[in-house]
Amino acid sequence: MVDHVKMPLNIMLAGFGGQGILFAGKLIAYAGMIDGHEISWLPSYGPEMRGGTANCSVSISDEAIGSPLVTEPDVFIAMNLPSYERFIDTVRPGGVVIVDETMVGACTLRSDVDYHPIPATEIAENSGLKGLANVLLVGKMLAVTGFSTEATLSVAIEKSVSAKRLDLVELNRKAIALGADIPDSDACRA
Repeated sequence: MVDHVKMPLNIMLAGFGGQGILFAGKLIAYAGMIDGHEISWLPSYGPEMRGGTANCSVSISDEAIGSPLVTEPDVFIAMNLPSYERFIDTVRPGGVVIVDETMVGACTLRSDVDYHPIPATEIAENSGLKGLANVLLVGKMLAVTGFSTEATLSVAIEKSVSAKRLDLVELNRKAIALGADIPDSDACRA
């Protein structure tokens, strides 16, 4: 885990509608807010919603944020191949790329990014956490960047999960912890 996170931290999350991209972005934004940072959360999705495209920009900063648009992310989380292909070239050199290897199935050709492929969808399904691959990826981001703490994300989960779905709070906490412990896949290693 990183001792000190460079601010501002600009994050892009992208995938299909229905994969929980906006929820994952909301978790990250809440964690930043709870930690006392300035935050912005900007969701974007195609007209199809579920099954269409969805992406979310999150900025966490110690100073006022001038624009909620993230055009050169420090961290990019990709949950499907079309989103990966659309945004991989926008990641700043030295940035972090975290992909759901189950759904992306591609290895980066960029040598100037810190690349972390994990089979998040497969692990979520095999761990009784079906539908929580997005939260596993947030856990991986926590482990790689140290943008917050597991305790803060636990509180963020309580604030993000709707009152009708409180049964999912503990499952989301398990997904964060599991995601933080998943090693990078060897599939993209030369």
